[in-house]
Amino acid sequence: MWDYAGHEPRVNHFFNDAIASDGLLAARVVLSKCKGVFEWLKSVVDVGGGTGIITKEFAKAFPQTEFTVFDLPHVLHGLQGCENLKYLGGNMFEGAPHGDMIMLKWILHTWSDQDCIKILEICKEAIGKKENGGKIVIIQMIIENQELDEHQSTETKLFFDMGMMVCPGGQERSEQQWSKLFAHAGFTHYEIYHILGLRSKVCH
Repeated sequence: MWDYAGHEPRVNHFFNDAIASDGLLAARVVLSKCKGVFEWLKSVVDVGGGTGIITKEFAKAFPQTEFTVFDLPHVLHGLQGCENLKYLGGNMFEGAPHGDMIMLKWILHTWSDQDCIKILEICKEAIGKKENGGKIVIIQMIIENQELDEHQSTETKLFFDMGMMVCPGGQERSEQQWSKLFAHAGFTHYEIYHILGLRSKVCH
């Protein structure tokens, strides 16, 4: 899908706009409820950050922090950064820029378990040691959250799950499935914040 978008500008533009469509809402909710996650950070890398809609909001809120939007070159073509935001083209399966924090917003549900583990391992290497303040923040849907989910909410999440399996080959995951992925990637601790309706924020 990404290879096709890279060769078809119209599809690339449409896809990027679709991904960014609720970016402003997501950014404002995160800043409202979890602003402390960004405090005291010198650098943040948004891996698979698309056109940077959500990252721009964070950059405005934290002018002392350097933000990098990291995505495929054709996604970033023609985009310009600002004082504390830059765009960097690359492939997340080959490496990621170093940062105090890595963001993965609606990325991992697109990929298989094996691919997710590889992405997480690369991001883990990019943030360095947790003792030095390195962290990964994942904004993603979590299915089977029985404490918070109503029946209709669960049905909606499962609908998204089927959609991800049919189109790119990924899946939405339960907390147990996420926990296994984190463990395989070498993480020993995580916290989940249910802040964004159907989606949650996971911090390592």
